[in-house]
Amino acid sequence: MSIAISGTGCYIPEVLVPNKAFEDKHFLNSDGSTFQQSNTVIIEKFKAITGISERRYAKKEYNASDLAFFASQNALEDANISAENLDYIIFAHNFGDVSYGSSQGNTLPSLATRVKNHLQIKNPKCVAYDLLFGCPGWIEGMIQAYAFIKSGIAKRCLVIGAETLSRVVDPHDRDSMIYSDGAGACIVEAKEGGGEILAHNSATYANEEAYYLFHGSSYHQEIPDDLRYIKMYGRKIYEFAITYVPGAMKECLDKSGISIDEVKKIFIHQANEKMDEAIIKRFYQLYDREMPEGVMPMNIHELGNSSVATVPTLFDMVRKGKIKNQQISKGDVVIFASVGAGMNINAVVYRC
Repeated sequence: MSIAISGTGCYIPEVLVPNKAFEDKHFLNSDGSTFQQSNTVIIEKFKAITGISERRYAKKEYNASDLAFFASQNALEDANISAENLDYIIFAHNFGDVSYGSSQGNTLPSLATRVKNHLQIKNPKCVAYDLLFGCPGWIEGMIQAYAFIKSGIAKRCLVIGAETLSRVVDPHDRDSMIYSDGAGACIVEAKEGGGEILAHNSATYANEEAYYLFHGSSYHQEIPDDLRYIKMYGRKIYEFAITYVPGAMKECLDKSGISIDEVKKIFIHQANEKMDEAIIKRFYQLYDREMPEGVMPMNIHELGNSSVATVPTLFDMVRKGKIKNQQISKGDVVIFASVGAGMNINAVVYRC
């Protein structure tokens, strides 16, 4: 019996927000000063670096736990199992349920408990809990599910990544254009003839890197300081990611015993197109290889950065043939990798 992903699902919110929607925003520097460049120029540079043309936001009536419920339903249907047979629900997020028009997160009860309630699971032995691990949260949830199953504690787990980042962004921060909403989920279980988790690797860097992503005040001085938004030091994150993520991926792949030439796809957190390309190129350089064409599927161009939801959403879309010229087959070896607040890094090598 191998520990496999037996089903996947995602939920892509309906509200499409193109880059032009930001043309009338009043973007400010971190010190509150106005940019000398026009918003048109700012948006053009933003697209050139991140690759983002548009993103998706949740409808006003939906919260992160609702998006997660929809993605979970899809994953359960795909795996052809009853929710009553789940041993664990592991929900990776960062800000909880943030109601439309508010920037305050609600995590009581846990979002995993809310999903269990939505799924109408009666079994009290189905344990539901939340996981805060930055953008790598869904992959870390996968690793925890693997550990539960390998140890005999569980047989079947639902792992979710969902977020509504559009509700925790400072409208005067140009980085607000990066973030989006979404949800992805999968079923991990011991299954004969299924896929197989071959290796995993995780790390936390918490010295000067600890606050590269943080909760901070608006750049607009008239907005009260007690209102907090997601903030980041983009250049520092970029340098950190391209320095440490390739090595973490290599350590994971070497641990698996799989050759670099056998890797078919790399599902990396959709944070920034240029950064992701730099990470994967450096990863291949560690093996004296060129980055193969098509090895890095991307959906950031249309979906933006939905944090913990990016990797499971991307995997589900490729697995189900929803991204042009991208597909995976049974037996293919893929890598999941992510970097984010903490600063946390992780990777998983998986045979489909």
